[in-house]
Amino acid sequence: MTQYQSTLLRMLDERGYIHQLTDAEGLDKLATGSVVPGYIGFDATAPSLHVGSLVQIMMLRRLQQAGHKPVVLMGGGTTRIGDPTGRDESRKMLSDQTIEDNIASIFTVFAKLLKFGDGPTDAVMVNNHDWLGKLGYIELLQEVGTHFTVNRMLTFDSVKLRLEREQPMTFLEFNYMILQGYDFRHLNKEMDVRLQMGGSDQWGNIVNGIELTRRKDGREVFGLTTPLLTTADGKKMGKTAAGAVWLNEDALPAWDFWQFWRNTDDRDVGKFLRLFTDLPLDEIVRLEALEGSEINAAKVVLANEVTRLVRGDEAAKAAEATAAATFAGGGLGQDLPVLEVAGDTVSLVDALAGLGFAASRGEAKRLIAGGGARVEGVAITDDSHVISLSQNEIRVSSGKKKHGILRRA
Repeated sequence: MTQYQSTLLRMLDERGYIHQLTDAEGLDKLATGSVVPGYIGFDATAPSLHVGSLVQIMMLRRLQQAGHKPVVLMGGGTTRIGDPTGRDESRKMLSDQTIEDNIASIFTVFAKLLKFGDGPTDAVMVNNHDWLGKLGYIELLQEVGTHFTVNRMLTFDSVKLRLEREQPMTFLEFNYMILQGYDFRHLNKEMDVRLQMGGSDQWGNIVNGIELTRRKDGREVFGLTTPLLTTADGKKMGKTAAGAVWLNEDALPAWDFWQFWRNTDDRDVGKFLRLFTDLPLDEIVRLEALEGSEINAAKVVLANEVTRLVRGDEAAKAAEATAAATFAGGGLGQDLPVLEVAGDTVSLVDALAGLGFAASRGEAKRLIAGGGARVEGVAITDDSHVISLSQNEIRVSSGKKKHGILRRA
C-alpha cells in the first residue's frame, strides 16, 4: 500500500477506492496543502441511480470527509447524447422535462450523503446543460475539435466494443467524449476544479479532459479512477436476477434494498464495509474475520449501515425489524411484499407470480418443482397446491431469502 501524505489519498487507498491516478505525487501534495474541488459526473437517464453508482457517490463523501469540496456534475446536457461506454446500443432520447425531473429525484440521495451549502468544503451540484447548451456547433469544433484525433477515439473501449459487435454508434454518441473533456476544462476555469474521479471505464474520457485543459489553458489537473467493482462470483456490482438495485425509495422499497446487502457473499463483506460504510477500519477488520454463521452478523451490520446512509435511520430500523420477525421469529415483517387475495384460496403458482417471485406461471412451476417454494416455512413441490387463507396472513417464500405475505382482500 502506497504511503500517501494527504488524508484524502490515505483514506481512499485504505478503503480500496484507488485503481488509477494520473499523478499520484502531485495530487497528494495538492491535497495536503489546500482544499481540492473534485467532481464526478452522473447522467440523468432515470429517476434514480442504482447501486453501481454508489461507490462513486461514496468517493465524493470521502472527499468531503477529508476536508475537500465535492462537485456533483449532473449531465443534463450529455444525457441528451448518451454515454456509449459499456453499451451495445443507443439510449432512447429523453425530453427536457424528463431530464429535469430525473435530476431533482436523483438529488434526494446526494442530499443524504453529502453536506451542501456555500462553505469552502460544502458540496455543490451543477448541470452541464448550463454551458453545453449554449455552445455553438462551429465554435465547439474550432475550440475543442482540433485536440481530439479520430485515430485515438477509435481505440477507446466504448467505441471498439460497438464496432467489434457490429452495433451502430451514432455520430451524436461519438461526440460524448469530447463534451466530457470540455466539462472538465469548464469546471476548472469556472470553479477551480482540480480533480475528476470516476469508474475505471471512464479513464480515457478523464485523460481527454486533463490533456485538453493542459493544452488550452496550461493548467494542471488530475484524474483518479476506482477499480471495476464486481462481486466475488464475478458479477457486476448492483446487477441481480430481479434487475437493478435502485437507490431511491420510490424505485425500490427499503426492505429489498436492505436485503440486497444482507445477501452479500461472505467474501465481499470486508470490501463492501470499507467502500460503503463509515465504520472504523479496525471494526471492519474484526467483522470480516468472523467465520461460519457468525459472518451473518457482519452482513446485518453492512445492511444496516448502508441502508441508514442511503435511506435514513428509520428505514434501516424498519428493515432490520422485518428481517428479525421473518427469519428469527417466524413472524411477518411489515415491509414484506403483500398480495391481497379476493377469496379464501389461491394457487401457489398464482401466489408466487403475484408476489413477484416468478415472472410467469411457468417459471413459478419450475420454482416449485425445484423445491424452492415454501408456505409458512414448509416446502411444497406440488405445482397444483392450493393455499387456504384460513388465517388472515400467510407467509410464502422463494428460497431462503425472499418472503412475502398473502392477505385476504
